[in-house]
Amino acid sequence: QLVEYGGGSVQAGGSLRLSCVASGRIFSSSVMAWFRQALGKEREFVALTRWSRTSTLYAESVKGRFSISRDNAANTVFLQMNDLKAEDSAVYYCAKGSQYATDRSSYNFWGQGTQVTVAS
Repeated sequence: QLVEYGGGSVQAGGSLRLSCVASGRIFSSSVMAWFRQALGKEREFVALTRWSRTSTLYAESVKGRFSISRDNAANTVFLQMNDLKAEDSAVYYCAKGSQYATDRSSYNFWGQGTQVTVAS
């Protein structure tokens, strides 16, 4: 089970930090990712990290502004979002899979999502 925390409303240029707490064992080969889905749009990849190695990947639209990190001891993945823009408004989902991939089909465990709203 994955549970996201930390969504909310913020002004453009502001910051938010999302957390995703995973219950149960996370295998060293797992990949944790963040996706987002804006109203009327498809769910899109935001960032991912390997669970056991320092290896991350970002969507071009968030590169340099967002940072994904993890706390293995706490079974938690974070998404630090800085310099937020109105177009970052979406429901953000945490996902767990076993492939280093950006497509949704590679992830078989999903959180319920948390809303991020950026006012311009």
